[in-house]
Order: sequence, then structure tokens, then C-alpha cells
Amino acid sequence: MDIMEFKGEDFKVMMKSDGWKIGFLRYSERFASFGVLERHLKTEEAFILLEGSAVLYENYEPHEMEKCKVYNIPRGVWHHIVVSKDATVMVVENADTSLENTERKTVYQFVKK
Repeated sequence: MDIMEFKGEDFKVMMKSDGWKIGFLRYSERFASFGVLERHLKTEEAFILLEGSAVLYENYEPHEMEKCKVYNIPRGVWHHIVVSKDATVMVVENADTSLENTERKTVYQFVKK
């Protein structure tokens, strides 16, 4: 059995297996405010709040997350997450989710168009 733990900041992939991966997302500057949206062009992404508090934005709409509920973002949907300093969020996504198949846009660019 492998046992993995992440107590750092930002996002870290904890494991990959047979086409999917699990990561932990924790507080960092990029998850401290709503400034950049992203969308994955080839995959969905699921978020599960384990500790603390978090707001998951789908397009420009905020959703206050509840612990131990799965929030699935469909492929191609703009999203961003803002977390509290004590938050831990599990992220489950396809193993091939990467910068090469992800688009990013500032909130200003998103609202303007």
C-alpha cells in the first residue's frame, strides 16, 4: 500500500493510474481570489472539499462548496476555485489533463466578451 500526504500550498498530483489522476489543492496565491478562469478541452474535472471552505466558480457564477460532495465540471466549461487558508480539496481528472489541452483567461477578458 502507498500512503501519500500533501501539506504544502497550491496543487500537487498525488497519484496517476490507468487514465486518471488524483491531486490535492490547497491555499496559494493563485487560489486566493477569483482572477483567472480555465477550461479543459478534452476532459472533465471533479472537486471534493475535504477541509476548510471553498467557492467553485462555473463561468462567472459562484457555488459555495459543501464538504464531501462531488462537484463535476464538464469538459469545456470555464471554472476557477477560491479556497480558505485551511482548505484541502481533492481533484480527480483524466491523467492527460495538461496545459496543452487547457485554455486560460482572466476574469476581465471573460466578462468583456
